[in-house]
Amino acid sequence: MNWQTIESNWNQIKGKVKERWGRISDDQLNSIAGKRDQLVAAVQQAYGIPRDEADRQVMEWEKTGDRIFGAGAPAEREKELRRKVG
Repeated sequence: MNWQTIESNWNQIKGKVKERWGRISDDQLNSIAGKRDQLVAAVQQAYGIPRDEADRQVMEWEKTGDRIFGAGAPAEREKELRRKVG
């Protein structure tokens, strides 16, 4: 899943982020607003880990994409349908 999709569907996705990294506060999730670098920083801070480890965790989470979010986030599915229709 790409970050444009994550950012545009952040309100639906942040619950999954909270499941994965439960130490990140709701206020932090709201301020992250789907920005990857801010998520990495929040993971780093919440878990007291080096930035490269936080980045690795976020990268692994990204790879799970469709498995976590079903067939893709709603906005992404809509864009794909529009491309196919014309």
